[in-house]
Amino acid sequence: MVAHVLRLRLALLLAAGHRGARDRPRMITGLGLVVLGVVAAWVGLIGLHDASDAAAQVVTITGGAAIALGSLFAPPLVGDDQLDPRRFRSFGVTARPLAVSVLLAGLVSVPMLALLATAVGVIVLWLAHGAGAAASVAGPVLGVLIALLLTKLSGAATARLLRERRSRELTGLFVLLLLIVVVPVGLFFASLDWDRSVPSPLIAASRVLSLTPLGAPWALPGYAASGDPLGWASLAIAVVTLAALTAAWFAVVNRMLHAPERPLTARAHAGMSWFAVMPSTAGGAIAARSVLYWLHDRRYGVNVLIVPFAALLTTVPLLIAGVPAELVVLAPLPIVALFFGWMPHNDLAYDSTALWLHIASGVRGIADRLGRLVPILLIGVPTFAVFIPVATLLSGRWAHLLPLTGVCASLFLAGLGLSSIASAAAPYAVSRPGDSPFRQPQRTEGAGIVSQTVVMVGAVFVSIPTLWWAWQAVTVDPSYGAAALVAGVATGLVVLGLGLAIGSVVFERRGSALMEFAETAA
Repeated sequence: MVAHVLRLRLALLLAAGHRGARDRPRMITGLGLVVLGVVAAWVGLIGLHDASDAAAQVVTITGGAAIALGSLFAPPLVGDDQLDPRRFRSFGVTARPLAVSVLLAGLVSVPMLALLATAVGVIVLWLAHGAGAAASVAGPVLGVLIALLLTKLSGAATARLLRERRSRELTGLFVLLLLIVVVPVGLFFASLDWDRSVPSPLIAASRVLSLTPLGAPWALPGYAASGDPLGWASLAIAVVTLAALTAAWFAVVNRMLHAPERPLTARAHAGMSWFAVMPSTAGGAIAARSVLYWLHDRRYGVNVLIVPFAALLTTVPLLIAGVPAELVVLAPLPIVALFFGWMPHNDLAYDSTALWLHIASGVRGIADRLGRLVPILLIGVPTFAVFIPVATLLSGRWAHLLPLTGVCASLFLAGLGLSSIASAAAPYAVSRPGDSPFRQPQRTEGAGIVSQTVVMVGAVFVSIPTLWWAWQAVTVDPSYGAAALVAGVATGLVVLGLGLAIGSVVFERRGSALMEFAETAA
């Protein structure tokens, strides 16, 4: 059976190259990214050949733990498993041979082949560091097998529980998550001088990871090279983890072959786009509709595109005034945070007459307020997660990371909280759907100017303590950075919470006035 399933897997893998012209660009792009990732991993591992054992240990443990963690989240996004054990029910096979066959066939896939290539690079690295052949091979092999089992178990759970929620929008959210996590961590590791010394917090973190199922197998070669007795604990944890996951896989396959099939509801969600991803609640429906508006309404797109240009323009007078370049690179992001938080302050006006759907259906104010913030959060959080480390790296001092994060968090979250109040309390007319985003209607009242000013000035005002701590951290003592971070996050969350609570009450009490506004503004 093993040989038959492996041949079937190879045939399916080769058949993927003969897909239609519509799927071929996506397949080529994905394959190119995988190859690029493997090449980057090999380049990084080769660069560690002359580094210290501690540096190589930190990189391999954290990288291996990240791979194991990614194995849990990847299956819900790649579609149905072509060798799902349930597809073999009609052939009368037993659970144990099928479990072994499907597991081995799982190695014949593009992601697993890429992982195997990376594992070979790890083996070569530790052989060069004198770890010994047994430990150098055993650790990566155990890591690959654990990652494979995690992928299979996660895929089985996904097929059972979340099949109706799988969509390309969910894949997009996963890409955003990768940006939030991978880019900052990658920039940080790339900025370290591995030829000198490894920061002690990283060494401590890697030792902790080496005693978890995620990092234990990848720690074995390093501990063998240094003769650290902690290697025996990592070996025991890795072996126990592999045994437990293997037993769980056999049990899952046995259940999948004999348990009654659950009716599939994937077709019910077909074509529902973001509505299939968001929760089936009023807030989820509003969030999905808001995301679609932000994606397809050019009025939103123009607002988003203007923000980075406006922020970059502020650097010119600062440079002319003689402000050091390492400080100027920190200035654009707080301005972007301020504008991103300010952007939803008139969100209701962009709904036009569609606003009656919320009011007529009796939607609670908190559902409306929360749902409308989802698109800007999906834009803002990845933006700050990527560019805050970039700005910090350009400034040349990682000590600026904490104060910059605190300032951006305060301005962004506080702006969202104040915008949640302003959009319900004082909406003003904007260009109609389909009109040019640069064409603004004539207004006889000053509500628009007041609303814009209050939100922007208010966000800056409540962020004054954070701005002060951040300034002290940048110009006086970096130890003030922690205070700036705590103050910024606390201020932002408090103002956001209050803004949502007050905005929801205002929305519910001004329902008729908002309906009248939508009719007259349209």
